[in-house]
Amino acid sequence: MNNTPVVKLGIVAVSRDCFPATLSEKRRIAVIAECEKMGLDIYESKVIVENEKDALAALDDINAAGVNALVVFLGNFGPEGPETMLAQRFTAVRGNSVMFVAAAEESGKDLINGRGDAYCGMLNASYNLGLRKLAAYIPEYPVGGAADVAAMIKEYVPVAAVKNGLANLKIFTFGPRPYDFLACNAPIAPLYDLGVEIQENSELDLLEAFQAHDNDPRIEGVIKEMEAELGENGNCYPGILPKLAQFEITLLDWAEKNLGAAKYFAFANKCWPAFQTMFKFVPCYVNSRLTAKGIPVACETDIYGALTEYILTVVTDSTVTLLDINNTVPADLISENAKVVGDYTAKDLFMGFHCGNTSACLLKEGKKMQYQLIMKRNLEPDSEPNVSRGTLDGEIMASDITLFRLQSTADAKLISYIAEGEVLDMPTNSFGGRAVIAVPEMARFYRHVLIEKRYPHHAGVGFAHVGRTLFNTLKYLGITDISVNLPKELRYPGEYPYFN
Repeated sequence: MNNTPVVKLGIVAVSRDCFPATLSEKRRIAVIAECEKMGLDIYESKVIVENEKDALAALDDINAAGVNALVVFLGNFGPEGPETMLAQRFTAVRGNSVMFVAAAEESGKDLINGRGDAYCGMLNASYNLGLRKLAAYIPEYPVGGAADVAAMIKEYVPVAAVKNGLANLKIFTFGPRPYDFLACNAPIAPLYDLGVEIQENSELDLLEAFQAHDNDPRIEGVIKEMEAELGENGNCYPGILPKLAQFEITLLDWAEKNLGAAKYFAFANKCWPAFQTMFKFVPCYVNSRLTAKGIPVACETDIYGALTEYILTVVTDSTVTLLDINNTVPADLISENAKVVGDYTAKDLFMGFHCGNTSACLLKEGKKMQYQLIMKRNLEPDSEPNVSRGTLDGEIMASDITLFRLQSTADAKLISYIAEGEVLDMPTNSFGGRAVIAVPEMARFYRHVLIEKRYPHHAGVGFAHVGRTLFNTLKYLGITDISVNLPKELRYPGEYPYFN
């Protein structure tokens, strides 16, 4: 299932009319050649924008080609009015994004007729974008030779994908947040600021839809998929698979029926305390399977958790998860795995955990679909597991990771954090979907970002180092409060200023 955008790149070169248009044309051709070397598929508009009529012609050209991510290339100084008019009209289409980048000078031997002044032109372009109140993606250093510009365009692709995805995303929720988890608060106004639609539903709606799928003929096929994924040793409670398969089909059918004008979707579903007694299973394994298909399902009606997972899915182009920043790692476990821990200190480590929503493809050998221990303690402590069945238990494989969260504060302001680290290849001696995670200077990050800024306990986890891409994406989305884990040489606001 394709639940993430396909980016269609296009490039338009611009030229100030007192400069030779051939300079921009030559430099655009060189950029296209470098893009081809990188395997980037980009539509090359042959229209050179020197005036407003050219801007309209270029707009018609790229629209006809199906472009949804535009590169405005200042091959020379560029006309700031027409080039930003092009950007304005292009991005008026929902989900379209625009990047501005400029050409560096090529040779000290050709600075009379061959000088383009695009370095200066980027300043005017930026000023005019501000006058039009337009957001554009501008790289960290937006001026370079052909190979540099091609590399910047490659970095732009996931940023454009997120922009397009959020503008066409609908988040479905079922049930209010559990009382004990009000930390996952979710003011919805900032979702609309991002272009995200939300449809909040009752748990009764979900139960009714689930019951309507009794004896659905597709259930048997989904059971076979589950059996193949779990294997003989991992399928500890095969008797619960029909209900889990029925639930998976219910969610997918709900999305198809209710997607409306959106193209992509995610879920934020209540999963306790009444879910088990009403549905007679826990939904964790189904959540894990849908997330592996690129359809994030956040637990505990964590709306911004679902949004976070979706962004990570687009940026990493792979399966992600949502974990509690859960517990410290005991000293004896660290000592027993000293070689794996290496130079990390105990304060750099924590255990990430959730009941069993992490996808099978992210777990080590030995993963099992079984019962959820916490629910069994509460609901059926003295009997064989029944309504607590349906979770996926296992340790997460060693990997580079990026912790990420996009969250609204209680007063509806968007804030975010990014921290790169790794899952260590060591035992947890625990339960659920879990891992020992190492993040440099985690203790300070925990105190001065997570606690200080009142983030909830759920963290999105992407299985690659994608901090730079996330940072660039958030800036493009207009989010200015972005926290990262600082090295010990740098202090957080409010942190004790003297080094120990």
